[in-house]
Amino acid sequence: MPTARAIITPGPGEKFQKGEVPTRPLGPEMVAIDIKYSGICHSDIHQARDEWFPGTYPMVPGHEIVGVVTAVGENVAGFAVGDRVGVGTFVDSCRKCEPCLAGNENFCRTGNVQTYNGHHYDGEPSYGGYASAIVVDQNYVLRVPENLDFAASAPLLCAGVTVYTPLKHWKAGPGMKVAVMGLGGLGHLALKLAVAMGAEVYVLGRSTSKAEDARRMGAIDYLMTSDIYDSHRNFFDLILNTTSADLDLDPLLGTLKVGGTLVYLGLSGNPQSFNAGGLVTSLRSIAGINTGNIADTQEMLDLCGEKNIVSDIELLDASEASAIDSAYERVVAADVRYRFVIDVATI
Repeated sequence: MPTARAIITPGPGEKFQKGEVPTRPLGPEMVAIDIKYSGICHSDIHQARDEWFPGTYPMVPGHEIVGVVTAVGENVAGFAVGDRVGVGTFVDSCRKCEPCLAGNENFCRTGNVQTYNGHHYDGEPSYGGYASAIVVDQNYVLRVPENLDFAASAPLLCAGVTVYTPLKHWKAGPGMKVAVMGLGGLGHLALKLAVAMGAEVYVLGRSTSKAEDARRMGAIDYLMTSDIYDSHRNFFDLILNTTSADLDLDPLLGTLKVGGTLVYLGLSGNPQSFNAGGLVTSLRSIAGINTGNIADTQEMLDLCGEKNIVSDIELLDASEASAIDSAYERVVAADVRYRFVIDVATI
């Protein structure tokens, strides 16, 4: 059985180490990919540390994958050897349930196959992007535009589509005031994409340390969250909360216009509460979204190619597995601007 070099965590919260994992067979519908770069998502940390649900170990995290096609199955029509491609948060779905048939594979009712820390429908574990190779069904492979910096495009495969999906769904565009809460791995891409879609974009933060970055990326203004409750009442059409902080929801909802929406992208570990009066008196909504479907992911990548949008990254040399442990600690401490990407050639 073919294998890939990988950086592996053997158990919950254990230090990373180097090893090898098997890759999927190259079936007639499959695409073999030589992974070049893999982003580090905060959800990798939660899963590697068993903070969300019981994990499958040994675990190879990583669902922000870009690489080059090395082989294709006999029935593959859309990809050829040498193509630049990407893989996001899932690598299969049932293709039979209502969401799948509607093109929303990310909401598969059977349960889609997560790129890592999951199981394929044949029961074999799935391994992610902290590895030298992966084999994926052609229907879950994306094209990465040639003009984009390859390493900096990796976070688009999760963070990019996670913020693009609500911007598309709530029709962000000219004449619309969008607030991005938190300028981190998700937030900085939300800002760039919302600006590219023509919206008037503001960043909400708890300190001024990233105000200059926000304006450089196209924000109209950088606002202190604590200062907006009176000065910006009935102001925003859409707020994207990209943080994991607990929110004081009632005054925040007051900054939305009639019909405005607060969308959760980040998750606090604690229950959140609000007064329903803040919703019913102004047709306001609280919503949430997690990643996006395959079609929207490709649409987002194409838009990024057109507008030359990529993540701001720190490229990580992973010649020592301990580099991943150190990167995780920095992500938790919010000490990265704005996304770590592993140079897989160093594994």
